[in-house]
Amino acid sequence: MRKLLILTAAAIGLTGAAQAADITGAGATFPFPIYAKWAEAYKKDTGIGLNYQSIGSGGGIRQIKSKTVDFGASDMPLKGEDLDKDGLLQFPAVMGALVPAINIAGVEARQIKFSGPILSDIYQGNIKKWNDPKLTALNPDVKLPDANITVVYRSDGSGTTFVWTDYLSRVSPEWKSKIGANTSVQFPVGIGGKGNEGVSASVKQIANSIGYVEYAYAKQNKLAYGLVQNRDGKFPVPETESFQAAAANANWNEAPGFGIIINNQPGEKAWPITSATFILMHKKAEKPEQSKAALAFFDWAYKNGDKLAVDLEYVPMPANVKDQIRASWKGITDASSKPVF
Repeated sequence: MRKLLILTAAAIGLTGAAQAADITGAGATFPFPIYAKWAEAYKKDTGIGLNYQSIGSGGGIRQIKSKTVDFGASDMPLKGEDLDKDGLLQFPAVMGALVPAINIAGVEARQIKFSGPILSDIYQGNIKKWNDPKLTALNPDVKLPDANITVVYRSDGSGTTFVWTDYLSRVSPEWKSKIGANTSVQFPVGIGGKGNEGVSASVKQIANSIGYVEYAYAKQNKLAYGLVQNRDGKFPVPETESFQAAAANANWNEAPGFGIIINNQPGEKAWPITSATFILMHKKAEKPEQSKAALAFFDWAYKNGDKLAVDLEYVPMPANVKDQIRASWKGITDASSKPVF
């Protein structure tokens, strides 16, 4: 885990003395791999670096509220009243998806199938063994061991946890009533890992474990993962096409700050656990040049970063949504109420 963090930190230019124009951000671990790739390419193009702390959505929200960073990042969109209360502007940067990562001897990626209710039962401790009848009935051709399941969850305040628990709340009335959806919940069973990095590391190290991680982390760490039954009863493969299918019918204008949830969307090809990740900035910029630099970075990413996103199995924002987002940036102004970008 330490090696991963050092390598990714180096990739986004965390050198000793940051340039004056370097951008600071903090928050969600879900988009960290693509922010790292974008930042590496952006620094080559412009000479401007990005110091992004992958500390979880809760930490990102706290840091932008306290004005210690140029932008915060969260996988859980803030509601309109919360944005207004803190004077924040919110916009989506990119879309991604979660997968149930597993470590079962002899079981490879995409071999095992889950339904939403089964994942809910596993995370509630109702299903305790891999050879539980509900799992074996759904996986008649997979040899599942008579072994206890070790559940791994996020120990930090996490937008990834919000996406996961929101999905479980949509597919399991029991989960919704007993536990609910939030950035931090009281998981009935299991062990915690900090960040997508920590959950990935725990699943990789612990036999017969399961954990929810962003798909890019599963790929980077060569973790096996299961397929999840979608709303139409199908088991799509997690890939760009199935993530795009989930986002195809999204109405980005139905909530302030583009703050919609796209879990459990209809469509035979739609991956069921899909989400946007969001950027938070103050509408009244105390450091206009820094706010301008942050917006310039995301403008560059919208123009030049789509292929890098797709390479890491993220889904770029649609072109028309990018135009709407750019228009919203006029709401970020300096002391004289002039837009900074």
